[in-house]
Amino acid sequence: MKRNVFVTGSSRGIGFAIAKEFAYLGDRVVLNCRADGDRLAEALDELKDCDTMGILADMSDYKAAEQAFLSIKEKFGPVDILVNNAGSEYFGLFTDMNPCDIRKVLDNNLHTVFNATHLAAKDMVRAKSGIIINISSIWGRVGASCEAVYSAAKGAVNSFTLSMAKELGPSGIRVCAVALGLMETRMNDRLSPEEREEVIENISLMRIGKPEEAAKLVRFLASEDAAYLSGQIVGLDGGMY
Repeated sequence: MKRNVFVTGSSRGIGFAIAKEFAYLGDRVVLNCRADGDRLAEALDELKDCDTMGILADMSDYKAAEQAFLSIKEKFGPVDILVNNAGSEYFGLFTDMNPCDIRKVLDNNLHTVFNATHLAAKDMVRAKSGIIINISSIWGRVGASCEAVYSAAKGAVNSFTLSMAKELGPSGIRVCAVALGLMETRMNDRLSPEEREEVIENISLMRIGKPEEAAKLVRFLASEDAAYLSGQIVGLDGGMY
């Protein structure tokens, strides 16, 4: 049976890999981008043979998020699977950040999750079923120097995941998070070859992860094979230490 899958922040990188995984399974998939319509159109074109739709919306804005869910409902019906992937990074000393920088990191990495979950959960509770998967980070567990606010936001996503699993579980809704390590994405292009090697030395498997590997884990968490799995922060970091 086709499911309605909404992946926020899914016009490229990990989000697009996740969207593609569900689309190739035959699900109805909603791709989302905050502002770049051209990039969203390119992503949709790559999946033109699949059952998809695109929504240009800043998910940190509640009214924009609310309109996004209304549009999905009009075309596909209520969201069955929500993957909260939208996010952004700030690399630099906390003392160099201004209040606008801090607010932006929290908006993009935490408030997007709050807004989408708040809107999706209402229909899921009525249906007595649903799956919410939050894309988090290893830094939400152990913290990262020069990524303090990002780490704090992902730590909050982890706590929110555990709380929602308890709150929504009685309604048949499963909630998990995937805590990613270093992945091959545009976000990590800032690393020099020397910095990449230094990071890889701290990864047991001696390599950086691939977006497709994250997508396959998310697919599993949303499958019947994981029907008894909820309230878990699942690490995907190659044994990073």
